[in-house]
Parts: sequence; C-alpha cells; structure tokens
Amino acid sequence: MKQRHQQKLVIISMVLLIGLNLPILLLFDSAESIIGFPVIYIYIFSVWLFSILLSFIIIKRYHE
Repeated sequence: MKQRHQQKLVIISMVLLIGLNLPILLLFDSAESIIGFPVIYIYIFSVWLFSILLSFIIIKRYHE
C-alpha cells in the first residue's frame, strides 16, 4: 500500500478516535429523539458509517 493511502487511513482513525471520545459523545446525549431513535445513537452510527465509507473509497482507489 502506498504511503499516501496509509496516511489517509491513519488520519481517519485519529478522527474516529476523537469523534467517539466521551466528551464529544456527551454533547449528543440528550432526551430528544429523531425518528424515534436517541440523538446519540444517530451520531455514533453516522460517524461509524462515514469512516467505513471513507476507508472503502481509499482502499478501492488503491486496488485500481
């Protein structure tokens, strides 16, 4: 894998680590809900999905 792709994946990992850290998670911990789901669940799964999609795009470009 090229150094450039490895650096991008490391950056995604760091952003994910920060985004799923407790102080950031507590910003979204509220009694409100969106479509019946608590806001914190929407945030966690959105960050997770975003990181998976970005990783997939980076890996896909590497293999082409």
